[in-house]
Amino acid sequence: DTALQKPREVFRLPTDLTACDNRLCASMHFSSSMWVTLSDGTGRLYLIKSGKRGSSASEKWEIVFNEELGSPFIVAHSVSFVKSDAHSLAVLLLRVEKDELDTKGSGFHVTLEWITIAEGKEGDNRYEIIKRRVLQGKSVPHYAAIEPSGDGLMIVSHKPFTFMQSESDKLEENDDSKVPNEKKVVDPLYYWQQTEDDVTITVHLPQDITRDDIKIRFSPDNICVILKDQPPLMEGKLYSSVDHESCTWIIREDKSLEISLIKKNEGCRWTELIIGDTRGEFIMDPSQCSEIAESLMHLTSEVMNPNPEKEKPPCNAQELEECDAFLEDGASLCRFDGDSLKITHIINLGSNQYLFSVVVNPKEMPCFCLRHDVDALLWQPHSDQPENMWEHIATFNALGYVQASKQDKKFMACAPDYSYAALCECLRRVFIYRQPTPLATVLYNRKEGRQVGQVAKQLVATLEANDPILGFQATSERLFVLTTKTLFLIKVNSGN
Repeated sequence: DTALQKPREVFRLPTDLTACDNRLCASMHFSSSMWVTLSDGTGRLYLIKSGKRGSSASEKWEIVFNEELGSPFIVAHSVSFVKSDAHSLAVLLLRVEKDELDTKGSGFHVTLEWITIAEGKEGDNRYEIIKRRVLQGKSVPHYAAIEPSGDGLMIVSHKPFTFMQSESDKLEENDDSKVPNEKKVVDPLYYWQQTEDDVTITVHLPQDITRDDIKIRFSPDNICVILKDQPPLMEGKLYSSVDHESCTWIIREDKSLEISLIKKNEGCRWTELIIGDTRGEFIMDPSQCSEIAESLMHLTSEVMNPNPEKEKPPCNAQELEECDAFLEDGASLCRFDGDSLKITHIINLGSNQYLFSVVVNPKEMPCFCLRHDVDALLWQPHSDQPENMWEHIATFNALGYVQASKQDKKFMACAPDYSYAALCECLRRVFIYRQPTPLATVLYNRKEGRQVGQVAKQLVATLEANDPILGFQATSERLFVLTTKTLFLIKVNSGN
């Protein structure tokens, strides 16, 4: 069944695109089983009602909305949802634009425009844009998707994205709200140092304070410092007990108050002075820094382990291969809230390289696959579960390692039922990696003498064409590969 029937045309762009100079490729995204968002590459967005796709031969796609939205873009993602009884669609548009102000970098920036289009209230089936929000960053995102409810956005990118405020937003924000935005740098209220035996606190005094204006109370677990008749300057439970009868205080010439606390438990290192009080700053002297570094020394090592058999062998950087070097250290996964336009969650992916994304369940956001050591792990975002926002749903053994050695790889994908993963090169070759399956006969690993119960098969398919591969899509049974002239269909699993 690798033969596809003759294709049937369902839609043709109404405009002649050849007249546009700097157009991009046309792009489209299926927002739901009935809705399609489409960009013609000249900067015009179409919203199309396709009817239930694939159900009848007379299926007709009709345009319900089209509008010029500025410079050319491609459609990165879109979702269809119902909010306050009106049908809405949220679309994410991706543009790469020249940045005149950027003299040091690439000279370009990437914008993601998040547009919400809703049905008119009169029920006349007219759709209009009700919200436009723009994010800007310096790298093209690996993954960008809107949550099914249209309330948030998740982005995996090498460099961070931030919302650009439009002029109308700035005017709406009244003067009161300016204060929290410009966080003033507040000087610490007090400074403190410690040794094995004591803790020293220094407080800068205002000009008019004399010795008689200062009241200090010590108790074994608490301290209270009052200047004149003001509210207490410092008050609360100390991190650890002190010998309150030996505690003292003096005023220095530079108008600072110095308080000395004698620790009851000598050698105990305090991590804070007054529990829960963040208004002070801890100052560490150089000898303490080196002491702490020394105490952590056993966890790191500059020297090669002379006897790896007996002691734990360290990681040897020379054993890493070229394909283990990550070019893009530091990608991060962020969730943006649609109302506050702020980041609510951020995860640094470090060396967990982004590999590909795939739609496993059309009702959920696309999954993304990350490399974890030699394996590849598939993660499903759940926008409605804040405590379990990213769920690990599948593992492809050794795929992280295998794909790294394919210097010429262009696309990666996996089956929605996780039965196989696949990747293709720029021309001709397609590699398919099946999940491990139990063996009918017994196999032995001669080297280790152990029995092998299951084995994972790998297949290579070579296309009978020399045209560049432009598209790659996996279903649970088949793999679709598009070249400039042909659409190939590779049968991977039989449908039983």
